[in-house]
Amino acid sequence: MLRVLPRLLCSAGRLGSRAAPLPLLQPAGASGSSGIRGLARSMWLLCSSGPGRGPLGSSRPLNGLSCGCGALHTEGDKAFAEFLTDEIKEEKKIQKSSMLPKMSGGWEIGLNGTEAKLVRKVGGEKVTVSFNINNSIPPTMEEEPQEGQKGAENEPEIISTPNFVVEVTKLSNNQSLVFDCHYPEDETGHGDEDESDIFAIREVSFQPTAEDDWKDTSYTLNTDSLDWALYDHLMDFLTDRGVDNTFADELIELSTALEHQEYIKFLENLSGFIKC
Repeated sequence: MLRVLPRLLCSAGRLGSRAAPLPLLQPAGASGSSGIRGLARSMWLLCSSGPGRGPLGSSRPLNGLSCGCGALHTEGDKAFAEFLTDEIKEEKKIQKSSMLPKMSGGWEIGLNGTEAKLVRKVGGEKVTVSFNINNSIPPTMEEEPQEGQKGAENEPEIISTPNFVVEVTKLSNNQSLVFDCHYPEDETGHGDEDESDIFAIREVSFQPTAEDDWKDTSYTLNTDSLDWALYDHLMDFLTDRGVDNTFADELIELSTALEHQEYIKFLENLSGFIKC
């Protein structure tokens, strides 16, 4: 009879007030025995589903550290947070300035998170350069440090070279001439080696000025198989509007500073997320 007692008491605890209370079972010849009552109470507590009751309660964190926010915190999270704190300090040490570098030539800078937009008006034209720093750092091959040279001294400098779009709009026209530009890895130019361009045009197209989304149906000129003379004229067209090697160098400095700034913000947000 005692073997069925725990099962009956658990069922009673689940049914709650909707079920009639179970009669207290007692062995024959032991009426009023306090030992059976104590056993019944102990088994009821073990079967109870209330929070924090007995050793089966679920309120204790498993392998975790509690800070009162209700989130999971483990020893690994603590080590992760300590690492991020040191990493943020090191990144701020090598940050050249908290202010972004300025662009020469009268360019107005607008920022929206990882996106940047440079605007310049020349005569009756508006020149807009847009780029995004995401995925703008080319992969680097780590070299083995030379004998007597520290590993940190051999680390390559991180430089952001984003793809950028140049949009030339004539104020009297409803179309824009759009150039999709990039930084070639080999920086191969089309002229003499000393006068090579550090950026290149990948595609050229006309797009409607009034629409936010450009049309995929507009003809796009790919420069891979373009006549060199036509390509050089397109590059000269950009140079006359302030998009030249000097501009491209300054854009790299701006993009690198912006990327590093956003990286530090990401580490700080990650640290706050891990801590709580």
